[in-house]
Amino acid sequence: MFYHDNKLQYTVRVDKPNPTFAKMLQQAIGGIEGEMRVCMQYLFQAWNCRGPEKYRQMLLETGTEEMAHIEMLATAVALNLEGAPLSLKEEMAKDKMVGAVMGGMDPRHILSSGLGAIAADSNGVPFNGSWIVGSGNMAADMYANVMAESTGRVLATRLWEMTDDPGMKDMLSFLIARDTMHQNQWLAVLEELGGVQGVHPIPNSFPQAEENQEFNYAFLSTELECKPESDGRWTQGKSIDGKGDFEYKLAKPQGGKPELGPPDPRGHAQVEQMMNGHSAKGMLNKLKGKL
Repeated sequence: MFYHDNKLQYTVRVDKPNPTFAKMLQQAIGGIEGEMRVCMQYLFQAWNCRGPEKYRQMLLETGTEEMAHIEMLATAVALNLEGAPLSLKEEMAKDKMVGAVMGGMDPRHILSSGLGAIAADSNGVPFNGSWIVGSGNMAADMYANVMAESTGRVLATRLWEMTDDPGMKDMLSFLIARDTMHQNQWLAVLEELGGVQGVHPIPNSFPQAEENQEFNYAFLSTELECKPESDGRWTQGKSIDGKGDFEYKLAKPQGGKPELGPPDPRGHAQVEQMMNGHSAKGMLNKLKGKL
């Protein structure tokens, strides 16, 4: 069950409305780096969580907070659209080129939402649920969460650079700060689970004795010129998880040339594909007898 407070989590103030910036803010709502993604990601991870109750509770708390961030950004979009032109005539009166497509404004902010936010990115592409990661493996999910918060923070800092509106900078500074906390929060879970050596390789529940011991810590080079061995950390010394030793190897084919059977006649490939040493006429007659 969720409860709602009619007050925003943090102040949203727009001193000078800017429809172009409203379009940019859409990326922070419905883009792949946006708040809808992390909100749904944390909530689905929580709803599917099996294990210590404290992790489920934490995910629910943070996923719910992300709803508040969507609300803040939606409010910011609406405030930036106040006073925006509602018709092309208004804009054309200022600029014959329709203000370079309405000055960068998203037409859907008029056509679909009546000067409000939409569940889409800055190009108007609808939010995509396939971005949500909820694997059921706590360590894998925490890494996905760190990535989501990291790209979200990168986006928020870029938006901060793109506006000179004091109110928008203030709101974004709050969201950037929360991204800082959430990155550290998910890293704290990974530390609590045992750190790099404790959680890796993920899943740590699979016996490593069952994996191919020749390749589990080998860096395979596909460089055709066979350059000298790399001195990168990933090619020598103890592995990061402490369970093996890195080595450098030239990648070589381990399997033979793939051989596929002829096409199934019911798939209706070309006759030439199904000939396999037979004449086209003979193959046609053969196929007629089968079909």
